[in-house]
Amino acid sequence: MKPLTIVIPYSAESSFNKTVLPLTTSDLVEHVVILSQELVPFEQDTCQVLISGPVTSDETLYRILTGIRTEYFLLLLGSRQISIESKALEKILGKAGSSEAGLIYTDFYDENEHRKTLHPLVDYQPGSVRDDFDFGSMMLFSVAAVRKALEKYGPFPRVKFAGLYDLRLKISIDRGVYHLPDPLYYVTSTEEVSDGGKMFAYVDPRNEAVQKEMEAVFTDYLKKISAYLPFRFLREVEQARESFPVEASVVIPVRNRKETIAEAVESALSQETNFPYNIIVVDNHSTDGTTTILSGLAEQYSSLKRIIPKRTDLGIGGCWNEALHAEVCGRYAVQLDSDDLYSSRRTLQRMVDVLRQGKHAMVIGAYTLVDSKLEEVAPGLIDHREWTDENGHNNALRVNGLGAPRAFDTSLMRKIGFPNVSYGEDYAVALRLCREYRIGRIYESLYLCRRWPGNTDATLSIEEKNRNNVFKDKIRTVEILARKKIAERVAHRT
Repeated sequence: MKPLTIVIPYSAESSFNKTVLPLTTSDLVEHVVILSQELVPFEQDTCQVLISGPVTSDETLYRILTGIRTEYFLLLLGSRQISIESKALEKILGKAGSSEAGLIYTDFYDENEHRKTLHPLVDYQPGSVRDDFDFGSMMLFSVAAVRKALEKYGPFPRVKFAGLYDLRLKISIDRGVYHLPDPLYYVTSTEEVSDGGKMFAYVDPRNEAVQKEMEAVFTDYLKKISAYLPFRFLREVEQARESFPVEASVVIPVRNRKETIAEAVESALSQETNFPYNIIVVDNHSTDGTTTILSGLAEQYSSLKRIIPKRTDLGIGGCWNEALHAEVCGRYAVQLDSDDLYSSRRTLQRMVDVLRQGKHAMVIGAYTLVDSKLEEVAPGLIDHREWTDENGHNNALRVNGLGAPRAFDTSLMRKIGFPNVSYGEDYAVALRLCREYRIGRIYESLYLCRRWPGNTDATLSIEEKNRNNVFKDKIRTVEILARKKIAERVAHRT
């Protein structure tokens, strides 16, 4: 018997035949299983049409596995045309045999009528647990590894959307998930969901059913690898004994934001509170006129404190550390980005009230996406209602962000600190805090987050996106290892 079964969802697009027909003649392919919700004509002897639901459902995956007799199956995803390189199947099967990986994925080329562009993917690591991890359009599974994982860690849960996610996580526990950095196929480029749509998909209310399934599957996975932390073990923050010049500081790191910095500062200055506060702007050696604007504002407002770091190698996280350790920093430090605004004069009061009342290490609000004219843009309100007190700190490892604005207990943050980076620094701190402490949430919009060409993530190349994703996966890897140690200590005590 040949070693490979191809599994591919049916598409009515003309590109479907162009993808499937070359595979039917391969000396390595025993069968092509076409998944379809209704019977479709396909005359090749090697092809079998399987009437089924989506490939992400438990029922469909069971039916696929029941019928496979080959050593491996290759899952092709997406509605675009996939052209597999000559000798590609031999290469990926060879790596499967030598690596004993349970799942293998490869780089590919994006192709249109004008050119082809390399599309590199990132290596899988223990923290690559987000459900939107990019495996490309071609995934090779070891049938033995799949069956062993399901036998050892339990069958698929009853799911419609999270079956593949569940399978991948279970395989990864004992068998490798291997990235072959070799472009072995071409994907014909077509119009896709915008990066903004992908970025906020996990907080879009329309995806609530998907997210609930993903969270349940991921929580079960954390329990299987002994990285799950029950809420009852999280601590409250003790009242700081040190004195502070003010109760709260609005912290604004900035570099070259002359178009928006004055509005941000004025938004902070307009806050109405029953406690004294100041604004700490960390000007990270701006060169575009931002420094001059801040100088003028500082002359008008004594509560505006400017810091220009001695170091020239600081990212946003490093600027936060400068503010936190400054003598002028308040008991609580509240975030405001240099191109954003508070949506109300009561935002600062709301954040500090929740910090005080709940003895939280951190409080996170909700925000509304707006354009450069402050008009709301889709998906609008980002409130992160996927968070629950009972499981939010565990589920935080799966999602890509936790929201804004963010407010911190200064004494605690002086001990923990931010990583000196300009991407993911807030996510890293949030994961570190919710590993040990309780996090407060506010679900009403307190903040206006601008989406405009000046955003640091507005026009990223594939390589830049990959670097960002690798960094967040590394953060998750560190967190999972740390949480395993906590869970082990708890287990020993009980």
